Amino acid sequence: MIGNDLIDIQLAKSQSNWQRKGFLEKQFADTEIVEILSSENPFLQVWLFWSMKEAAYKCYAKEFQKRFFAPKKFVCTMIDKNTGIVSIDQHRYFSKSEIAPMFIHTVSQKNEVEISTSEMFLMNEKVNQTLFVQQQILAKFSKADAIQKNELGIPFLYQKDKKLALSISISHHGKFGAFVVL
Repeated sequence: MIGNDLIDIQLAKSQSNWQRKGFLEKQFADTEIVEILSSENPFLQVWLFWSMKEAAYKCYAKEFQKRFFAPKKFVCTMIDKNTGIVSIDQHRYFSKSEIAPMFIHTVSQKNEVEISTSEMFLMNEKVNQTLFVQQQILAKFSKADAIQKNELGIPFLYQKDKKLALSISISHHGKFGAFVVL
C-alpha cells in the first residue's frame, strides 16, 4: 500500500486560515497541537501533518476499502524533521516528506519497502490536473495503458483491461502534481 499528498505552500497560505478558532482542535490530536504551537514554523508544521495524514489515509483507504473524513483519528509522530509515523487504531504508516520552499510532498506506506517510482512536477493550474498527472504516469509506465478508479475513487493501473499488481497514488495541488508507484 502506498499513498502520497502534495501541498502547494503558496496556495495553502492564500486559501486557508489554520489559526481560525477551532481549526486545530477539529483536525489534530492534542499531541500534534502541542507540536504545532511549539514549532519554529507553526504554519509549515500544520501542513506537514496534514500532508502526512492525507498520504496515510490513502494507504488506509486502499487497505480497508473504505473512505471517511476523520483527520483527527490519524495521529502523526515525528521521528526526525522529514520522517514520521501516522497511526490510526492499531495500524501504522511510515511517512517521508520533502519540505521545500514552494511545496510539501509526503509519501506514506504500510511497510518500509523501496518505492519503484516517485515523481513530482510543476504544471499549469489551468489544465485538468488529474488528467495531466495520469498522462505523466502512463508516459512513464509503458506496460500500463489506462488508469481506472474503483467505486471508492482509488486509482489502479491497467494493461489491456487487466489490473496490474502495482500500488499507485496520485496527488495534485495548485501548480504541483505528483505520483508514486510501489
